[in-house]
Amino acid sequence: MSAPAPSPLALVDAEPLPRQEEVLTDAALAFVAELHRRFTPRRDELLALRAERRAEIARTATLDFLPETAAIREDDSWRVAPAPPALEDRRVEITGPTDRKMTVNALNSGARVWLADFEDASAPTWENVVLGQLNLSDAYRRGIDFTDERTGKSYALRPDEELATVVMRPRGWHLDERHLRDGDTPVPGALVDFGLYFFHNARRLIELGKGPYFYLPKTESHLEARLWNDVFVFAQDHLGIPRGTVRATVLIETITAAFEMDEILYELREHASGLNAGRWDYLFSIVKNFRDGGEKFVLPDRNAVTMTAPFMRAYTELLVRTCHRRGAHAIGGMAAFIPSRRDAEVNRVAFEKVRADKDREAGDGFDGSWVAHPDLVPIAMECFDKVLGDRPHQKDRLREDVDVTAADLLAVDSLDARPTRAGLVNAVQVGIRYIEAWLRGLGAVAIFNLMEDAATAEISRSQIWQWINAGVVLDTGERVTADLAREVAAGELAAIRTEAGEEAFAAGHWQEAHDLLLTVSLDEDYADFLTVPAYERLRG
Repeated sequence: MSAPAPSPLALVDAEPLPRQEEVLTDAALAFVAELHRRFTPRRDELLALRAERRAEIARTATLDFLPETAAIREDDSWRVAPAPPALEDRRVEITGPTDRKMTVNALNSGARVWLADFEDASAPTWENVVLGQLNLSDAYRRGIDFTDERTGKSYALRPDEELATVVMRPRGWHLDERHLRDGDTPVPGALVDFGLYFFHNARRLIELGKGPYFYLPKTESHLEARLWNDVFVFAQDHLGIPRGTVRATVLIETITAAFEMDEILYELREHASGLNAGRWDYLFSIVKNFRDGGEKFVLPDRNAVTMTAPFMRAYTELLVRTCHRRGAHAIGGMAAFIPSRRDAEVNRVAFEKVRADKDREAGDGFDGSWVAHPDLVPIAMECFDKVLGDRPHQKDRLREDVDVTAADLLAVDSLDARPTRAGLVNAVQVGIRYIEAWLRGLGAVAIFNLMEDAATAEISRSQIWQWINAGVVLDTGERVTADLAREVAAGELAAIRTEAGEEAFAAGHWQEAHDLLLTVSLDEDYADFLTVPAYERLRG
């Protein structure tokens, strides 16, 4: 007697969406179910290993390169697979969520790559998860052109050869998708996002001369990269697609991953495309892992931690050297500025900072970099054009002059800056305003002329937590306490009420956002990710 077929995934508490049947086909859900049953147990083991490692860091207040993988780091012979033509030139990449308007604008932006984001720039409402998939499939079929009913503005794709190459970012391993369950067990959001995208688009992308390309977020170890590699191998074999068709760029946005860059590339080498310096999450990870490490690890105001800080420079230079030694692309960090339509002077100052940042990255050997807005594409392009010329990258710059130690990566106290009251106020302002928008289903939010995503909210609440628990004294002489944080948050909430007006304030999620920020900033038990308790409050 043959074994009974496994039960299908259950769709739970999900309102019907237009055209969802095109995404949630029986075959696509069966593929996601197979991914879940094969790989979620290992995902769970790796999340437990994260907790063990964090406990070890709390005990020792240090990190080091892994002795058990020294042979991989010291072996000069191995390289990642050569880049496919569509990923050979990545000098400017634009990031953003996968709503219909953003999909058209990002593809048309003039950037070489669009990071189509299901992670930090997208609040995981069911509508965003499903319709984001639909928008990408429509774009590949050139069926996404539309006219905005509210403004009357038309959006249409440029010719194929002018469009950015899509690199899709699924959710991190720590996030589940509550609307898809296997019995009582939710399916990891990473496998939902990857599985639906790969199933529906892999063959079509190959026909277009490209392929299924991915950014892998929140990776904390080479073992997590190994899991992704096994997912890729299975998915390609299962759908009859040649191995190596998938390409992955890993965000080095955790302090633990910074100590395993060689190993991460090695695990993914058949599918590896490069590494990215994800600066905001990297700062969040430092605070999270060393939050009880004493004064040495206290970060000053977020805006005071530039990429010229010694410990950040060590991280980025090691990334470039590691990538080029292994034949991989090194992609720089985000220029998050959002141009003002009203203040030319704000734009002038900001554009100068963006240009200096991108000039530094291109000069350091990066092969490309990120921007958050189409208006920044020409600026970043000019900076990389000056260095690259007609070359697609500068992997020949091996940066053998770079010698980074564990102490260099951990030298947070080398930065000559201290926490300020203005920094505390900004952390509260960004935290409340971002969380409120996230609870309305928005993951990329313009706040004070910067495009903020979940990573910056994570830094905000983590710094409040760290400053309270480290007993930080601000430039005003005030000690940061829970009561001071509550006082600042109450003042910000009142200011928002005045600014928005009673009707708009009542229609938003402002009180809920205020309460959640204080919960994750003041609780004795630090929540590993803000988005986990926030997801419990997210409607849809």
